[in-house]
Parts: sequence; C-alpha cells; structure tokens
Amino acid sequence: MVNKMDLSIIIVNWNVRDLLEKCLVSIFRETKNIRFEVFVIDNASQDGSAEMVRSNFPEVKLINNKKNIGFAKANNQGIKEARGEFVLLLNPDTEIIESAIEKMVKFVEENSKCGVAGCKLLNPDRTLQPSIKRFPTLFSQILILLKLHHLFPKLKPLRNYFALDFDYTQEQEVDQVMGAFFLTRKEVLDKVGFLDENYYIWFEEVDFCRRVEDAGWKVCYSPRARIVHHKSQSFSQLLSFKKQRIFNRSLLYYFRKHHSFCAYLILLSLQPLSLFLARVTQLFGRPRVLKS
Repeated sequence: MVNKMDLSIIIVNWNVRDLLEKCLVSIFRETKNIRFEVFVIDNASQDGSAEMVRSNFPEVKLINNKKNIGFAKANNQGIKEARGEFVLLLNPDTEIIESAIEKMVKFVEENSKCGVAGCKLLNPDRTLQPSIKRFPTLFSQILILLKLHHLFPKLKPLRNYFALDFDYTQEQEVDQVMGAFFLTRKEVLDKVGFLDENYYIWFEEVDFCRRVEDAGWKVCYSPRARIVHHKSQSFSQLLSFKKQRIFNRSLLYYFRKHHSFCAYLILLSLQPLSLFLARVTQLFGRPRVLKS
C-alpha cells in the first residue's frame, strides 16, 4: 500500500548546480511538519547538477534527461510520478525560508476553491520582487514586442499587465502568479490537465492559470509565506535573440489558444521587427528608461 503523501515538490533544473543545492538544503531544513517528496528533473545540465543530487540528496527522485526538453514537458514528467495531494512547481534558483512551504500548503487547505497559489517573492537582498501579473492583452504585448516597455513603462496597458498597483501585503485573488513558486492541487491537475507541452518556456503557467479559472477555481496570492528568488538564472544563460524567439513562439501560441485570430495575426506580423529589435538590443544593450 502506498503511503499517503501531502506534497510533491517538482524542480526543473538546467545548469544551476550551486543554486539547486542551496534550494534543496533549504527545503529539507525548513519543511518539517508535512509528508513530502522531491523530484529534480535535470534537463541535460553540463555542470554536474545530476551528480550533485545523486551524491548529496539520495532521498530526492532524480530524472536525468538526455536533452533539454523545456520547462513544461519536464515538469509534467514529475507530475506524472507525483503522489502528493498538493503539487509544488519550484524553481531551482529559490531558497525556502521561515517554513514557507508548510505555510502555503496550510493556506491552500484553508481555501477550498484555491486551485493555484503563490507566495511573496524576495530578491536576494530581501527586497520585494514583483511576482503578480494580469492576463496578457493585445496592446500590452505589442508594446513588449516592440521593446517600448523599456522606454515607457508607465503606459496604462503596461501598468495594468505588470500589476504595478498590486498590494503585496494583502491576500487576494489574482490572474496569475509567477512560476517560481507555483502550488496547485493534484485534483486540479487531474481535472484541467497538466502543463501544455506546446510551450517550451514562458506562458505555460499563464495558460494553466487561465484554464484553472475557466474551470471555476481561483488563483490566489498570499504574503503569509516568503521565499528568496534569484530570478531567471537558467535562461539568463541564453543570448537575447534566442530568448526572444522562444518568447515569441510561446506568446503566439498563447494568443492563438486564448484570443481572437485577428489578435494572433497582429502579433504574428510583428515578429520580424521584434526579432530585429532583439538583435539590436543584444548588440548595443537595453535602451535606457525615459524619466517621466
């Protein structure tokens, strides 16, 4: 008979061995009062990540992929094996502090309609890291594709999309939470499906939040728990042009799936210009933000 498991923690790793080790140490140090299992899905790292997990954390269930299959597909590998009532998708560049995982499991237990939950994220210096966005709109994504969010960050569509008015001191329902700490229920995954593997990286968690809300569940934010997030350490290893191509592909798929065909065509028509601007940014650096 399989023992009941409260939580399954799934970490997808790519070439951030040292941060992954800190993350795993923090999980076992700070999580004492719930029954949990940890999966590390390593996407063909070349820095000895898999060897470190085998040597230092024999209790962790390691899936060692032969190639980088992307974030959504790798997470689904862990989800298929998960035995927990709750499932936490956790970035390897995070550190658990102050029993954050236990606090968030309790939060979801207390809120029966909460299908996805995120906690407060902190930068390494313990300052607030914005982690809440609203669902993408056509105008906000046009501005982002054209790199205008660097020059005019206070434009209304951008302020709304990036939720610049969000109060991080209050528990509340939101559109989406950052995938760095993404807590859901096995029941929700069974009903709405796993992450959509058509996303290699980016927008898979936005898509999932949308499907969760469409199914009648809530996406929730709670500041009762905090974690440290070193932010995008894996994909900072890719050059801007390559990242832009991956981002654009995911954005187009999201709009084809959740928006009108006309909106999809508008974004599709901007792809050449977007990639050109990404190349310019890579060569000459990000444009300086204009002061208002």
